Amino acid sequence: MATVPSVSNSITVRLEVPATGNAVSSITTAVESSGGSVIGLDVTASGQEALRIDVTVAASSVAHGEEIVEKLRAIDGVTIGRVSDRTFLMHLGGKIEMSSKLPIRNRDDLSMIYTPGVARVCMAIAENPEDARRLTIKRNSVAVVTDGSAVLGLGNIGPMAALPVMEGKAALFKRFAGIDAWPICLDTQDADEIVAIVKAIAPGFAGINLEDISAPRCFEIEARLREALDIPVFHDDQHGTAIVVLAALTNALRVVGKPMSEIRLVMSGAGAAGTAILKLLMAAGVEHATVADVRGVVHSGRDDLNDSLRWIAEHTNRSGRTGTLKEAVAGADVFIGVSAPNVLDGDDIATMAEGAIVFALANPDPEIDPAVARQTAAVVATGRSDFPNQINNVLVFPGVFRGLLDAQSKTVNTEMMIAAARALATTVADDQLNANYIIPSVFHPDVAKTVAAAVREAALAARGDAEQAPSRPTPGIVGTLDTAAFPAVRL
Repeated sequence: MATVPSVSNSITVRLEVPATGNAVSSITTAVESSGGSVIGLDVTASGQEALRIDVTVAASSVAHGEEIVEKLRAIDGVTIGRVSDRTFLMHLGGKIEMSSKLPIRNRDDLSMIYTPGVARVCMAIAENPEDARRLTIKRNSVAVVTDGSAVLGLGNIGPMAALPVMEGKAALFKRFAGIDAWPICLDTQDADEIVAIVKAIAPGFAGINLEDISAPRCFEIEARLREALDIPVFHDDQHGTAIVVLAALTNALRVVGKPMSEIRLVMSGAGAAGTAILKLLMAAGVEHATVADVRGVVHSGRDDLNDSLRWIAEHTNRSGRTGTLKEAVAGADVFIGVSAPNVLDGDDIATMAEGAIVFALANPDPEIDPAVARQTAAVVATGRSDFPNQINNVLVFPGVFRGLLDAQSKTVNTEMMIAAARALATTVADDQLNANYIIPSVFHPDVAKTVAAAVREAALAARGDAEQAPSRPTPGIVGTLDTAAFPAVRL
């Protein structure tokens, strides 16, 4: 699949060109003839004989950007100055910071925010630990925890290299849900150590977001932490992806007019994301599913089944299929890929049932070229932002955690995740729904609050106190003070 120019590979090139002549036209021609795209062209200084121009260009890769620079360098009379990678510039010094919500202007402020006044608050929490949610940042904080073993599509690159992703995740928590999230990158990939560390830091947080931890360790780590902690533990690579897929599939089935209980679904990928998607779809009503991995269809007769694959073999593939993914996909209503690039081609998609749905979610290169899949499939979705119907976890995790924190939930369960998926699906109205719009943009103003409200109600219902629950507070704001709840003032 051809890679198109993208802002994520954009550069800004500083040029000096003659003040007269057609230098600007030559610049744009050079970029476009090289397959790049001019995003901006700014004159930053001018003299009688020369102009200084900053040209911002979208390229398809780092190598492509270098080719464009060399093409610009070859223009007669043009001198290349500084070349800046815009993505790296955005990451300089990190993307997040800690800031105080209160001014510290004088001795009185210092005495109340810190010592000696803070001691009284500490003692109140010591007497009643639940007050930590009311009197500290705990009420609005999430730990984003990784060991760097499965980062995006980059693999096991370690905790330091994972930090930019965790910073980005924290920034998205704040942007979309007003949640204070902290990147926690652990220099260990031992499951016992990870569980012990997260348990030890948990008192400072109201939720744990596990991120980019490889399978099958991620299953064990999540299960053990959910058992040990009294705050929700959510592995976004598993459950965030699953929720978005369920929402998108719900709407895709509305487009083609098929009930979820009757579709035949084939999935490529039996790792963390694939297993979580499968389990949530089955909980939501999918009854006929077949899963394939690198060794072909998962079935009970295989001799390589670990615990996760054995569960899949026992709960799917009712017809006892064997063979390859290509063979399994023939006649299927839905294909969902969370595996590897180019495992299917156009001929494979053409063998699917009428009104076929294809979710090719491997990133950056999907299981099949979306343009090819669209030739015969009714609905196509990917994990990419340059095609319609992007399946993006950002649609889910901010709202899910906002709802969990507002409900002061101690866990997250399947019912809450299904509620999140249904809420996300409803943000696409009937008069908006079509084959190219089954899932909203991450910048849709209603997404986070709609998902949060649904999760909050499901969490409160699980506790049995939905009727008595207060309305959702503004993120990070304590709200009206109940003076009766505070300890008596001691003079």
